[in-house]
Parts: sequence; structure tokens; C-alpha cells
Amino acid sequence: MSSNPKSIEIIGAPFSKGQPRGGVEGGPEALRNAHLVEKLKKQGCDVHDYGDLSFEAVPNDTPFKIVKNPRSVGAATRKLAGVVEEAQKQKRVSVVLGGDHSLAIGSISGHARVHNDLAVIWVDAHTDINTPQTTISGNLHGQPVSFLLRELQNQMPAVPGFSWVTPCISAQNIVYIGLRDVDPGEHYIVKTLGIKCFSMTEVDKLGIGRVMEETLRYLVGSKPRPIHLSFDVDGLDPSYTPATGTPVVGGLSLREGLYIAEEIYKTGLLSGLDIVEVNPSLGTSDGVTRTVNTAVAIAQACFGVAREGNHDPGTNYLNPPL
Repeated sequence: MSSNPKSIEIIGAPFSKGQPRGGVEGGPEALRNAHLVEKLKKQGCDVHDYGDLSFEAVPNDTPFKIVKNPRSVGAATRKLAGVVEEAQKQKRVSVVLGGDHSLAIGSISGHARVHNDLAVIWVDAHTDINTPQTTISGNLHGQPVSFLLRELQNQMPAVPGFSWVTPCISAQNIVYIGLRDVDPGEHYIVKTLGIKCFSMTEVDKLGIGRVMEETLRYLVGSKPRPIHLSFDVDGLDPSYTPATGTPVVGGLSLREGLYIAEEIYKTGLLSGLDIVEVNPSLGTSDGVTRTVNTAVAIAQACFGVAREGNHDPGTNYLNPPL
């Protein structure tokens, strides 16, 4: 086991420049205000809250081709990578509260510096594997995987701000779950590299139980190794997480999301977690509350909250003391 799954470092990353919609930088505060830290402590976790990273403004951050805010994203992810690396050296599970999904460049890079045999489970409506050449929007939250994959290294241009990045995972070390909005260029990359993925069509056909069984057998069945779960809340259906920037209907149910987290927890191999793309400025107050509470529930399930209830195995509930 790579680290004690109950020993956690919470790292707030209030960053939004990987995408165009303001407000996602408020994600860490919203998750803390929903008592995430207290709930994790109550369920027996040893929690250290690093607090929120501060991200300095980068002047003259002109686009690279159509890629927006490259120096800002490069600097922010580099800073995050250093903090995650230190958490991993302390044998704590790094829990990054985003912020947008471009942050995964930093969280996974930092994680892989300590555990270079990392397995990644990417829960998302999108593959986020556009390259600077294939991107249609230019938003870097749709490109983090391309910076991380060794197989794409020769196809990546020298994007300003990213000279520090060393590709750290291979195509066979990542599995996607929940896909339903994939650009043509991304589809080509995924199929060409043979990346294992479960779209919502596969989830519907196989059921989430078999999806997780196949995912874990594929990634860690023959060689147990640290798992990094990168969880974009838009992987869930917008009925559960409406307060996010790129919602796509027909997503995972809350039950399916919890099951993913529960099964990863049971392996004892969870070593890093991203919870990203919670945007408290979008939608109604009820929608924001629903989104935040859902994200908190997913995080709790990653660390052992069971839906059938938790109890002290030493307590006799059938014959309680008077």
C-alpha cells in the first residue's frame, strides 16, 4: 500500500484560468463550508488542512495559438505539483479541492514524482485529452491528460509555462469512466493509443459493478499500486451536480459515483484525489447546495463512509448496556 488511506492532506486550489467561466475558484471554500474537513475527521481520518494555495497573476499571458492563459495555468499547476509531492513524501493521501480540471496536470505530476507507477481513474463527461493542436476551445481544462501522457510527448509543442512538465503516465495506466462528450480529435487519440474507457453507453450496458471490477482488474489486478482518482463533478448527471461549468445530461447517478469511490476505497490503494469543477456561482442556491453536498459525499466515500452504515465492531448492538 502506498500510503495510509486514513491520513489525508487537504489542498485547496482556487484556480479558474483553465476555463472561461468565473466562480470555479470558489470551489474549495464551498466544500470547506460544507464541513468536508470536519466530516472526514469524524469518520476517523487523520486530516491535515494545508489551506488554499495562492496563485499570483501572470502579466502579459497572451494565448499560445488558441490556447488561453498558458503561463497562468503552467505556474499554478507547477505550484500545486510541489505541494502534492510533499504530501506524498509524508505518506498522506493528497486531496486537491478545485478549481478547474487543468489542475490535474499539477496534482498527478506531483503524485508521480513520488509514485512513478501510478494508476489513474478519471471520472468525467469529457476525456480532457485534447492537445494544443486539436483543441477547439483553447481551454486548458480540456487538455490536462495530453500533458501527462508519455505517448503524446512528441506531439506536444513548447507551450509557454509548461517547460517544467515531464509526462509521467502511460496510456495503459489510465481508465476513463462516465464519458459522453468527446471531441473528434480526442476520440482519435483515445482509440489510437488504446486507452481503456467506459462511456455512459458502456456503464448502462455493463452496470457500474462490472465497470469497476474491470477497471480495478485492469489497473491493479496483477500489480497493486497507488491509485489517483481525478473526479470531475460533471461526470455525474447535472441533476446531482448542476453547479458546474460544462454539464452534460445523461451522466452517472449519485449511486454510481458513490460506488466508484467505495470500490476504490476497498482496495486500500487510494493515494491521491482531485475533486474539481464545483462552481458555486452557477445556478440556483439549491443547485449549488446539491452540487457541493454531492462532492462532499463522494470524498467521504473515498475514505470509508459506507451506505450500509458504519459501526464499531466491538459494540454489541443486539444487547446494549442499560
